[in-house]
Amino acid sequence: MVNGVRRVRDDDEGSAGRLLALSDGVFAIAMTLLALDIQLPDGLDPTEFGRALGHVMPKVWAYVLSLLVIAACWRGHFQIFRYVREVDGTVIRLGLLSLGLVALMPFPTTLLAEYGDQPESVAVYSGAVAAMVATELALTVVLWKRPWLGRAPVPDAIARNDVADLGSTVLVFAVAVPLAFVSPTGAKLWWTVLIPVKALTGRRGKRLRADAEQFGS
Repeated sequence: MVNGVRRVRDDDEGSAGRLLALSDGVFAIAMTLLALDIQLPDGLDPTEFGRALGHVMPKVWAYVLSLLVIAACWRGHFQIFRYVREVDGTVIRLGLLSLGLVALMPFPTTLLAEYGDQPESVAVYSGAVAAMVATELALTVVLWKRPWLGRAPVPDAIARNDVADLGSTVLVFAVAVPLAFVSPTGAKLWWTVLIPVKALTGRRGKRLRADAEQFGS
């Protein structure tokens, strides 16, 4: 027992490896389900085909957006757990909550694809992303503050950058929830604020991790 927390062996049910394996499965299934709504009816003539293709494009756009969001969460999830050797009850509960929200993403994605001009749909989608990323943020903070669960302590600079990266996503999508009721289009445009933010935190995180690996070697 370390700092009042019982250590869990790598082959135990509550090990980091098992939780990460479950996470990979859930992320893969969620990504697959996103694409199930993208289809065209059979036997269309050229005019009907063009019309049907135009109607399906919002689904393609929503799919690409959610795929990028889920892929970013998967990558962040992997980076969070790369330092983890053991997990406790809090980490397991947060991890399962995070996976539950990931598995839910096909529903708000369908809403956005079918009713993207409705404020409720944009608000639900924004709220779903904000909640999903907020659990990843909570996991990051918990594991950062519990170094005894890791193979090595998470460097403070890396943890702070990850917190800033996730926190900015939560903030942008949370603000988009009330903004959607003012202007659904404006809320969707507001999401693009994350593009330069992600570029900045992504470059900084890559540099910090490279420095940490070089120092560790």
